Amino acid sequence: MPDQVYLDHAATTPTRPEVIAAIAEQLAVGGNASSLHTAGRAARRVVEESREAVAAALGCGPSEVIFTSGGTESDNLAIKGTWWSRHAADAQRRRLIVGTTEHHAVLDAVEHLVDHEGATVDWIEVDSVGRSDPAQVRALIERDPGSVALVSLMWANNEVGTVQPVAEVAAVAHEHGIPVHTDAVQAIGQVPVGFTASGADLLTASAHKFGGPQGTGVLLARRDVSLTPLTHGGGQERQLRSGTLDVAGIRGMALAATLAIGSLEQEQEKLSALRDKLIRGALDLGLDIEVTGAHQVGDVTTRLPGNAHLRVPGCDGDSLLYLLDAAGIECSTGSACQAGVPQPSHVLLAMGISEDDARGALRLTLGHTSTDADVAAFLDALPPAVERARRARSTTRSPASRSAAGTNAAGGSSR
Repeated sequence: MPDQVYLDHAATTPTRPEVIAAIAEQLAVGGNASSLHTAGRAARRVVEESREAVAAALGCGPSEVIFTSGGTESDNLAIKGTWWSRHAADAQRRRLIVGTTEHHAVLDAVEHLVDHEGATVDWIEVDSVGRSDPAQVRALIERDPGSVALVSLMWANNEVGTVQPVAEVAAVAHEHGIPVHTDAVQAIGQVPVGFTASGADLLTASAHKFGGPQGTGVLLARRDVSLTPLTHGGGQERQLRSGTLDVAGIRGMALAATLAIGSLEQEQEKLSALRDKLIRGALDLGLDIEVTGAHQVGDVTTRLPGNAHLRVPGCDGDSLLYLLDAAGIECSTGSACQAGVPQPSHVLLAMGISEDDARGALRLTLGHTSTDADVAAFLDALPPAVERARRARSTTRSPASRSAAGTNAAGGSSR
């Protein structure tokens, strides 16, 4: 097997060596941060020092940091916890206003509330580059401000890298006393993220997206936000997230956040240069490839610097992914949480891209270990992979193959 080139940092980025060392050191110490003896107090000290480090990195107060198991739990606590609390206090507040291109951790939490709790939802649409308009959010709110429980709009999209106007949306929502949640999982370490400055009331982050361990994350929550917890037990984390704290993971996340924020400007410059080289090289191959979303050379404000999203006509993205993987290139067709589901991306469809075009999507995401050699290897592997994927697609779409598919349903769409 050839050496693998990793271009899927949006799914998870390799843990930084310094973080691995810190986690290993902490695991050797032990101690439950809820215990009152010497080992417990030492563990608590690590947790609270880490809380202060995370707060400093993300521009918030330490008391606003709630440790969780990652982005999905944080999104669920933000969406469900806010809706339950606000609806219990005022039964009129049934409505959620949510971006159409959110991660499924948000979308599925919303769907649960709609299907099981009587919530309703209005969708914030996006334009052809995946950006939402604060004016539409205002119109949705002002239709009936007293019925809105929460607005949720992600900081940066996990598939196409579009950065959203979170601060503008928060300002609009706050005119009517409505809290705002933002999923900033993809943004941290790639663009400046300041919780207080953004005006958001709730913010989701996940350590493994910026060089920390998997299974550790935070929900930043302003002290005046009312949340109903998802879990009950020991009453940890402001009684909002019961459970024994992962001291080693929390220490690792705090260090990763400090390192990521400390090197942000250098990383932006490096990643945007690699991204631009990848996009320019792909377009120059003569394969009729198109770039999804806004792209300007050197842009690090409207698109994540490490995100390149390409659409390859005449290909099925999954076929292209497997062919590239066989050639030593690891990338994705979209969110890792939806991997293996043979359907076009809801993000691309929301942007007005046809189902056929959306099926030929590739997401290439760069991170702190990425190099020029990675980009060159991808560009070398892409043309033969495209040729084989197009040939396979034309074969499977021939009349004979469609007839055979009608009599043999094995391998059809999973649900």
